[in-house]
Amino acid sequence: MSLLTPLITSAGLIGGYQTARSTGNRQLGGAVLAAAGAGAFALWKRDAGTGTAAALTAGYVAAFGLSHPLAKKMGAWPAVYTVTGAVAAASLIFGRRR
Repeated sequence: MSLLTPLITSAGLIGGYQTARSTGNRQLGGAVLAAAGAGAFALWKRDAGTGTAAALTAGYVAAFGLSHPLAKKMGAWPAVYTVTGAVAAASLIFGRRR
């Protein structure tokens, strides 16, 4: 089982938020998020197939979107860490080699 994709998606979600927060540039944070998502997609496609890669990528993007309303309830960093953990777990469970 590869730990690379959970690390990449975690770097994308956490790093994207931190980049946007520290620079004040949301687009730059989005670029970090997108680059990590593209890298994860390529690895998921190789390991688990195109359909699974597409589903996991959709989950990655949905987690990013979900972090925003979740942040209003629990705070920004706890929300980012929560969705990051969910995406990492999904990657470990579903993104394995066939």
